Amino acid sequence: MSILHIQHRITDFETWASAFNRFAEARRNAGVRAHRVMRPVDDPAYVVIELDFDTAEAAEAFLGFLRTNVWGVPANSPGLGGTPEAMVLEPAAL
Repeated sequence: MSILHIQHRITDFETWASAFNRFAEARRNAGVRAHRVMRPVDDPAYVVIELDFDTAEAAEAFLGFLRTNVWGVPANSPGLGGTPEAMVLEPAAL
């Protein structure tokens, strides 16, 4: 399993959440198995998103989609308050 970890500032959570929900089908079609949206307890103007994929390649492909079709198009990313930081993570064996 690979996780696409994303974090960024937002201007309004409800606006951002509405836009996030509009891309539910795109997430499904890209192979997202589960997702989590979290907010820091001390900063309501920030979100952290984790998207679970079967492979790192699928996560990287979806990251490319986000950069081009979502974050790169202001109409598709209302509520975005800053440049997203993103990375693909894999579990580490300890």
